[in-house]
Amino acid sequence: MRLALPALLWLCCGMADGADLAFVTSQNADAVSVVDLSTGQILAETRVPGAPAPVAYDPRTGHAYVIAAETGRLSVLDAAGFVLREVDLPEGSFGVAPAKDGGLFLTEWYQARLVRLDPELKEVWSVATGKAPAGVATDGSLVATADRDADQVSIFDAATGALRARVAVGSHPYALAFHDGRLWSVDVQSDSVTVIDPLAGKRIAQVRTGSHPYGIAFARGRGFVTDQYAGTVTVFDSQSLAHVATLETGSYPEGIAALPDGTGVVVAHWESNSLVWIDADSLSVTREIEMPDGPRAFGSFTGRQP
Repeated sequence: MRLALPALLWLCCGMADGADLAFVTSQNADAVSVVDLSTGQILAETRVPGAPAPVAYDPRTGHAYVIAAETGRLSVLDAAGFVLREVDLPEGSFGVAPAKDGGLFLTEWYQARLVRLDPELKEVWSVATGKAPAGVATDGSLVATADRDADQVSIFDAATGALRARVAVGSHPYALAFHDGRLWSVDVQSDSVTVIDPLAGKRIAQVRTGSHPYGIAFARGRGFVTDQYAGTVTVFDSQSLAHVATLETGSYPEGIAALPDGTGVVVAHWESNSLVWIDADSLSVTREIEMPDGPRAFGSFTGRQP
């Protein structure tokens, strides 16, 4: 249910259509915060029991999909933070990404599966991945999983689930992103990002990061990677792959996503309990707000409200 105070704030302040929103999961607080990215205002806080961590916002529908790490329960929230429905998934359900033609892709950690759900959240197909799949990402025609304990990325046809390739990457891949025709794997224990040609199913290069990278996002021709143990964000040129900067942003940065207007990224910090805005041109922190305890926001958690 929505907490009382944020509900009052929403009714008093309202929100215009087309607002840029973030849905930030706070695992320790059992909460999801709806944040107006233009103002930094927390518009709503929703209680989601069971340690919510993975999240995906689909701006086409205005719905956010949140998974409770302890139970696997999927909660569907609207842009006002109200829970529209809940679905009990298998324990270990983890990565979540909206499908381009409706529905969701989900990884199941313990079952080593990728599952396609239709818009009614009914299973369409499931396929085997490598061991312990974490992040999932799609570009519309392909869908990929980060198979953490197999040190590989699996690439499938998004419509049918047919296997297209398995690509060896660094140690313990976790987050994934498609960007500019490439697939990017964040390899936690290798302190690197592996760059993949998804159509050829081949590894192209590696980018060095800080200690224990977690998430990746892109803005203004630059890649931004959160370095958990270092408390930094590594910035690199997304074409040349050259290192651009290392930014100190807070303690234990984890979830990261691009601002919908393309001007920068926003970063959730697990230990600092903060959400930080980074301008992609100046590479400066432009805003910081306090979040409920343990913000993680693993996934694509930003978007423009329809």
